[in-house]
Amino acid sequence: MNRAGWDRRAAAHFDSNFYDLPGFLAGETSLREIELAELGDVSGKSLLHLQCHFGMDTLSWARKGAICTGVDLSPVAIQKARELAQELKLNSEFVCTDVYSFQRSGPDPYDIVFTSYGAICWLPDLNRWAEVVASNLAVGGRFYIAEFHPICDLLAGYSYFTQMQPDVDEEGTYTENGEGAIAKLATWAHPMSSVINALLNVGIQIERASEFPFSPYNCFEGMVEREPGRFYLSHKGNDVPIVYSITGRKVA
Repeated sequence: MNRAGWDRRAAAHFDSNFYDLPGFLAGETSLREIELAELGDVSGKSLLHLQCHFGMDTLSWARKGAICTGVDLSPVAIQKARELAQELKLNSEFVCTDVYSFQRSGPDPYDIVFTSYGAICWLPDLNRWAEVVASNLAVGGRFYIAEFHPICDLLAGYSYFTQMQPDVDEEGTYTENGEGAIAKLATWAHPMSSVINALLNVGIQIERASEFPFSPYNCFEGMVEREPGRFYLSHKGNDVPIVYSITGRKVA
């Protein structure tokens, strides 16, 4: 169900102003200030991007010198990612599979495993996810996630804590042309503690955890752009944590 939904979303996203594919092809990066500042220099590093959609962030890291592999369950998205990589002549590979089934093509693990923004809510089991992260990360390699804060689920009327059964909703997508991509989708909530503990349990040492009162995307109802590229949400007069990030390193 989710793959079919994301096939429809990917087709809509190609032509959206939200993703601005013409700007990206002209040289603009799709990466945002949070991950750029915290992940830093990736030049010469092998980078695995889990749940890469149609590859704009993956290819943005490739433009910064990383040797990239992007993974996504949508064949529509992966085909577009491959077309973009070929057009831009960037050092990258794209694999169509769900996260749990991913197997790297080469013997060497990656220097960096990366994921971001609205990714893990599509996964029912974070322990299996963390095992995939660890099994593909070199000892001493870095894991990085920038993700929407789970408090947003609570404010939207969903559970803060993970439940066995997913929330299933029929909805469009978050781009301005999203009404044409209405589909049923299943999501699972994951508190920060579940993310951190799943990573710790597979040998990822947490080096930094950050929370941010803004999002780089105008993606929740009632957000206000107080500064360019920073969208805030208030609850009872106080700023809501919108994004969190975790940086870790594989120690064994």
